[in-house]
Amino acid sequence: MQLVIMNNVQLDSTHLSQLHPRFYNLESITALKNSRLASLNHILAKELGIDISVLDKEKFIAWHNGEINLQGSTPHAYAYSGHQFGYFVPNLGDGRTINLGKLESYHLQLKGAGVTKYSREGDGRAVLRSSIREYLASEAMHGLGIPTTRALSLIASDTPIYRKGGFERGAMVMRASSSWVRIGSFEFAYLGANKVEKITNLANFVITQNYPHLQNYPNKYTLLYQDIVQNSANLFALWQSVGFVHGVLNSDNMSILGQSIDYGPYGFMERFESTFVPNLSDFEGRYAYENQPMIAQWNLEKLAKVFAVIAQTNTIETYTQSFMQRFKKAYTLKMQQKLGILEPRKADRVLIKTLLQALQRDGIDYTLFFYYLAYNDQAKIKSMAKEALNSWLQSYEQRVIDTSLQKRMKLMQQHNPKYILREYMLEDAIVRANENDFTAIDTLLKIVQNPFDAHKEHEHFLVPSVRVMGCSCSS
Repeated sequence: MQLVIMNNVQLDSTHLSQLHPRFYNLESITALKNSRLASLNHILAKELGIDISVLDKEKFIAWHNGEINLQGSTPHAYAYSGHQFGYFVPNLGDGRTINLGKLESYHLQLKGAGVTKYSREGDGRAVLRSSIREYLASEAMHGLGIPTTRALSLIASDTPIYRKGGFERGAMVMRASSSWVRIGSFEFAYLGANKVEKITNLANFVITQNYPHLQNYPNKYTLLYQDIVQNSANLFALWQSVGFVHGVLNSDNMSILGQSIDYGPYGFMERFESTFVPNLSDFEGRYAYENQPMIAQWNLEKLAKVFAVIAQTNTIETYTQSFMQRFKKAYTLKMQQKLGILEPRKADRVLIKTLLQALQRDGIDYTLFFYYLAYNDQAKIKSMAKEALNSWLQSYEQRVIDTSLQKRMKLMQQHNPKYILREYMLEDAIVRANENDFTAIDTLLKIVQNPFDAHKEHEHFLVPSVRVMGCSCSS
């Protein structure tokens, strides 16, 4: 059924009745001044049943800005705890995000909607710069086939927001996810009295909402934890395979669905560098590219402590320890696909490892190398190859000598994108948006939603960044 904003749209907030009242707080949205629509994601809008051809733009903006509260919507913020850079912080929560309710299979949420009960010393706002980054990253990951939260729309405003270095323009992103429950949500449930009651309530909520196939199992909580571990292993394998670095992988930034969530100081690695850190606040490199799988297991160990209260402890511990093996299996398979290997062998792990070493030694762009390999562009490969990569290419040719080039290319082209979000692409869109030119955002949105397509008119975006600056947690 097609929905017309705003007459026939109705949200669903009945899921709140399933949650223990400690897990959320009812909130009010604080509107921005002179808000305007910077971008609307037509693909997600269609999934939500929103007919763009009859969209009332002004009412949509008013809804996004919190000036209209749709029928069935109960604005609220969630409570959660989390380990931030290895240190436990008991009281976090949605400090600047307010949930609107559910539409189709997505829970809608406004980021930058003002102060909530969980804002602590924060202003509850988000700036245009970081909002553009999150809006585009969400859809870039979806375009790459990586489980992720989504972004429906972005509004800009004239509200001044102070951040380190001066004032910036306020903005809001309307985010969408099938769940906003995090590892940190369970850590919050573990606090204080009545642990069993609260953890059981949250686990039942998650099963009902997102893992309904587990409802009738007597050991459903153990099985839920196992599914979370497996989904997380699959997710991190995909992250590593495209060179994505989250930047601030605290336990409150890890979803229980095994999907990417909360895009702050993220980065797509360009020149391969195993120690790549996009977060300027991560001085010790805790969340570097090479560390992400280990951090994922570390966070899951914190979740295991909580689940041990209601699940089979020995099984939980065994499954936690199996994470790395599961990650490596999923990662190796994905890399074999990127290399066009149709008949996997155990020895391929060595081939993959030596490739990454060669890419780093020769300073080669990760995405472009795989893209040129997928299309057998020997001229481009030779132009970037140096001694280490040339040596690896000889080993690779021997490995695939008995495989049809056509079949290899077909497989590789399905797993190697042409485009990623490079920092200069984002910076250009941000600069223009601050001058009220939002066209670059929509251009990038179309590219990242289809990163495997040619987009011949945009091949200037294949040029690697001269220098990837990174960004801080401040947004």
